[in-house]
Amino acid sequence: MTIPKHPLANDALHKFLLIHRHLRQVARQMDQQGLRPRQFAVLLYLREQDSSTVSEIQDYLYTSASSASTIISQLEDASYLTRTRSEGDNRVVNVRLTQAGREITQNIPLRGIALLRLRLDSLPDDRLKMLDEAMSDLMQLMEVSDSE
Repeated sequence: MTIPKHPLANDALHKFLLIHRHLRQVARQMDQQGLRPRQFAVLLYLREQDSSTVSEIQDYLYTSASSASTIISQLEDASYLTRTRSEGDNRVVNVRLTQAGREITQNIPLRGIALLRLRLDSLPDDRLKMLDEAMSDLMQLMEVSDSE
């Protein structure tokens, strides 16, 4: 592996790797609780929203409809949420937490992406703009597309 020659590039890479390791550690801890990070994200989202549709959860996760449906099915199988058809529009499926879903969200501390989602809004606009630009630069350097 090539080591960046510029000290600031090396520092940036080090910080990126620390974040990557942290997210992997959080994912392992979630696994120990019987949840994947995206499953936990859905539970937290529903705790804040009370009720949501499958498409709203899809948008929240930045994922495909089939991935969102799979996650919701897994959580429903675990009795953490319920799905019901909308009375007004049979095509719309409403998703709600069960008591077990509410309890598990209260027993697992916020870490990783869930904590980032909560705290990003606290940054001033100029810092958010800089962070957004830096993330775009990283995506370009790593050849990551918006569709991944």
